[in-house]
Formats: sequence, structure tokens, C-alpha cells
Amino acid sequence: MQAARATSAGATPAEAMFAADEASRALGIELLEQGEGTAVLRMTLTPAMVNGHGIAHGGYLFLLADTAFACACNSHGPVTVTVAAGADIDFVAPAYEGDVLVATARERARFGRSGIYDVSVLRGDEAIAEFRGRSRSIRGTTTKESR
Repeated sequence: MQAARATSAGATPAEAMFAADEASRALGIELLEQGEGTAVLRMTLTPAMVNGHGIAHGGYLFLLADTAFACACNSHGPVTVTVAAGADIDFVAPAYEGDVLVATARERARFGRSGIYDVSVLRGDEAIAEFRGRSRSIRGTTTKESR
């Protein structure tokens, strides 16, 4: 895998897609590494991401994992739009304000226009969540940046 570039000029498909993802970037998510069918992202939990129980809101954990999934399944050229056909997440340990979480996505299978990806969300060596995403490439579409 290679470290993500800071600009979208000459970017890989995953880097270009992430550069246009204002929702993820506004939450402080960083694309650390990406490669064919893989991606590593990082997010620090802020006070706004903690629920009424004092632990990370599951929606933010899902968003981090989903963003890693999106970068991994959009890593292949040519630059076409690949979206989630479905996804599941298992929350295995609580995370707290200030925790730095790293989501690592790996392609498990690609067949036709579909794919299966697993994402592990870790705090250090401890698993926080496990995510499985199913992707579908949409024919005849491209990312906004490639138009």
C-alpha cells in the first residue's frame, strides 16, 4: 500500500473519491494508505461522537468503516462509481472520546461488478468493530472529479 497524497492532482481512484468526500473529511477522517482493494483510515473520536452512555455512537463507527470500505472498493481503475449494495457491522468493544481508531479494509472477493470487503476497526491492537461490505459497480458512471 502507499501513503495517500495530500492533493487530488494525479490521484488514484480511491484518493480522488476520498478528496471529494466532504462528510468524512469534515469528521477528521484521514486516508493513511491505499492500494488495490485495500485502504487504511484513521479517526479520533470527538465529544460530538459520544452517545448518552459515554461511548462512541455506533453511527460514527459505521461511517469510519464504510469510508474505508468505499476507498478499498473504489481503488480499481478505471474510475467508475462503486457503491455499497449492503453492509453489516458487529460492535465488539466500546470506544471513548479521544480514542484514535484505525479502519483497515481488505478486498475478499471481486466477481463481475460485485465485491466483498472486510473492515476491522481497531484502537491500537483491540478490535472495536468488524464490518463486511458488499459492493456494486454502476455501469456508465464515473466519479464527479473524472467528468
